[in-house]
Amino acid sequence: MQKIDLFLGIIIGFVTTVLGMFIFIEFFTDFHFIDGIKNIKENGFLGKLITLGAVLNIIAFFILLKVNRELMARGVVLSTIVLTLITLLV
Repeated sequence: MQKIDLFLGIIIGFVTTVLGMFIFIEFFTDFHFIDGIKNIKENGFLGKLITLGAVLNIIAFFILLKVNRELMARGVVLSTIVLTLITLLV
């Protein structure tokens, strides 16, 4: 059961990041999601977009801690670390 909780936390971390990216592109730019990602990638700001999307991981982390899902919260932190490495490489 522990491995499943950790894996679910990682999935939650990636999904909340994509959700944050979607919210930013849809509400703060004139592009739709796919066109916005293409445009942002062409301009070299994809790492910054990933970072903005990862802000929602903080909310997911504290919600999981509040409901006593520490292993899932660890998965969210692990996904944030992976996203940080991706951001540094992009």
